[in-house]
Amino acid sequence: MAAVELKNQLNAHIASMFAAGFLDKQFQELQMLQDDGSSPGFVSEVVGLFIDDAEKITGLIAGLLDQPVVDFDKVDALVHQLKGSSASVGAQRVKLSCEQFHSYYEAKNRDGCVMALALLRNEFYDSRSKFQTMFQLEQQIEACS
Repeated sequence: MAAVELKNQLNAHIASMFAAGFLDKQFQELQMLQDDGSSPGFVSEVVGLFIDDAEKITGLIAGLLDQPVVDFDKVDALVHQLKGSSASVGAQRVKLSCEQFHSYYEAKNRDGCVMALALLRNEFYDSRSKFQTMFQLEQQIEACS
C-alpha cells in the first residue's frame, strides 16, 4: 500500500512540475523511453547527468564573467550547451533562462550577463530541487518493491 501512495505522490509532484513550467513535453518523451520496461532508472540517470553538467557549466560561465576581459564567444558556447542539455531533459525553465541570456552576451553586456546568470542559476537550483524530490520518491518506491 505504501508503494501506491508513493507513486501517487510522485505523479502529483511531476504534474506540479509541469503546471509550474519546470517541465515540457520532452520530459514525457524520456518517461516513455523508460516506461517500455527495458531501462528502469533511465530518466533519473539522464536528469542526473544534466544536473552535473549544468552545475559545471554555470560555474564555468561565472568564471568567464569574472575575468577582466570576458570571452563572450565562450560564454555563448557554454550557454548554448546548457540550453541544449536542458532542452533534452525537458527542463523548460532552465532552457528559457538560457534563451533570455542570449541578448546580453550578444550585446557583450557583462552586467546583463551577470544578472542573466543569477536568474539562470535560480531556475536551475529550483529545478534541481524538484528533480531531487522526484529521485527521492522513486528511491522510496523502489525500496517498497
